Amino acid sequence: MPRLLTDPEILNELEPIAEKNVNRHLSATHDWHPHDYIPWRSGRDFAATGGVDWDEEQSKLSSVAKAAMITNLLTEDNLPSYHRQAAAYFSQDRAWGTWVNRWTAEENRHGIVIRDYLVVVRGVDPVALERARMVHVANGFGPTPEEEATRPMDFLMSVAYTTFQELATRVSHRNTGKVCDDPVADRMLARVAADENLHMVFYRDTAAAALELVPDQALDALAHVVENFRMPGQGMPDFRRNGVLMAKHGIYDLRQHLEEVVRPVLRKWRIFDRTDFTAEGENRREKLAAYLEDLERQATKFEEQRDRMLAREAAKREAAAV
Repeated sequence: MPRLLTDPEILNELEPIAEKNVNRHLSATHDWHPHDYIPWRSGRDFAATGGVDWDEEQSKLSSVAKAAMITNLLTEDNLPSYHRQAAAYFSQDRAWGTWVNRWTAEENRHGIVIRDYLVVVRGVDPVALERARMVHVANGFGPTPEEEATRPMDFLMSVAYTTFQELATRVSHRNTGKVCDDPVADRMLARVAADENLHMVFYRDTAAAALELVPDQALDALAHVVENFRMPGQGMPDFRRNGVLMAKHGIYDLRQHLEEVVRPVLRKWRIFDRTDFTAEGENRREKLAAYLEDLERQATKFEEQRDRMLAREAAKREAAAV
């Protein structure tokens, strides 16, 4: 049985990889400016400065687009919690600190640009949005006591979680842009999604190096993340309602989570092709495979239920139009 490495030992061993990945990221990313993505001429004053306050009729976004936009924005707003988590598990030392701070600065742009867009085009109620932000950021985000009791968060779990989460967020942003029926929103969220993809690559490749260093340890961490994954938006006001709407209309559902997030990352890590796991690791991999089979069944069941529901709704609309 190989010796288990501690977080400081893993961070020290992987620091050259982190430096390499940071340098690659800096050479691949392009600075952009939130103000370049906002249709400022659409804006007008609110009542406090002599204008008119928000009204539902002013919004051109569908209920689905509103739910997705609010969910995505509030997720980005909770950046202080994510920074605390990253700084705790990745550390603020050397290349790790460089990455955590750079990632935080880039992520901050996402909340800025989405909020500016929604306020300028009057897409959602800004007062309700601000109240929801206060609640969500005040609640923060981190492992629940139940999660900590099951398996305490550590560096390996953190890097695995952020890999899947960044990719999931990319999918959600990209699909949200498509349902907004506004080329400005689509372009803006495509830009945000491109950032999320580059962030995912850093975490994914760092996790790949961890798998080479401590195969069994890394496998156990990433398998636990896959089997207990929850989006960072959980806990925000109306998250369940908005999540159902998003899943119902193909913005982010179980099938997308499985086929566009989980399986591509596991393939990249060669989880089911590797030969460097011990017997304990092999047993853990079998449990992960069983979980993925069950997730496949859940995704299929959800799709069947959704198709029936959408068919019933379409039939009702047709009957009402007669």
